[in-house]
Amino acid sequence: MAAGTMPTKTAAPIDVDRPQRILDIGTGNGIWAIEMGDLLPNSIVIGNDLSANMPAFVPPNVKFEVDDVENEWIYDQPFSYIFCRYMAASINDWPQLIRRTYENIEPGGWAEFQDFDLTYYSEDGSLGPENPLLVWITRACNAAEAIGRDTRPGSKLKGWFEETGFTNVVHRRYKLPIGTWPRDPVLKQIGLYNYMQINQGLEGLSMRLFTNVLKWTSEQVVVMLANVRKQLHDPTIHAILD
Repeated sequence: MAAGTMPTKTAAPIDVDRPQRILDIGTGNGIWAIEMGDLLPNSIVIGNDLSANMPAFVPPNVKFEVDDVENEWIYDQPFSYIFCRYMAASINDWPQLIRRTYENIEPGGWAEFQDFDLTYYSEDGSLGPENPLLVWITRACNAAEAIGRDTRPGSKLKGWFEETGFTNVVHRRYKLPIGTWPRDPVLKQIGLYNYMQINQGLEGLSMRLFTNVLKWTSEQVVVMLANVRKQLHDPTIHAILD
């Protein structure tokens, strides 16, 4: 990593020696925007999200806005860097979002999108087609896509960026384990985080989709998720997503 670039929070080679104007799409609780504001005190960081879950006390160069990124953008200045992460199943029109990103980046600026392909698999056959974990995520993805939400944007991002007119497009694929089964300590830690966010978010991810779209009862969903949790806890299931 060359001097003057950001080594940890971004994959894009952000120049830390000059002020940046940064947009964080889908900021959530704002932690990434806050950390970027701390790292780049001479830059402006704007975090955008539909819901107001951000903290009240933030660095003076960070501000949050509650807005739908799929509505018309009305920024009066372009950005030098636009960041978007983990918006699978949240966006109705990905090509439109990327077009608006392109239209709001200054010449020479960078856009960085990090996202999932929510297709679970295993490389050793331990996640079979009838496994409740795989059945659950397949049904959840199908339900989301039935209402127009793409659950597999990660593998399509490069094509969308190139079609929009971006140049110097780089696509990197990472295998993310689910659970602490990997022997590699870094992958084991990633797997733990993945397990925690899936296990804790199961009901929130599932209940509305299964009851509203698939017309399940809430009782059916609860029973299904109990079986899913058993598989998440099983160290012999070597599930992965990209």
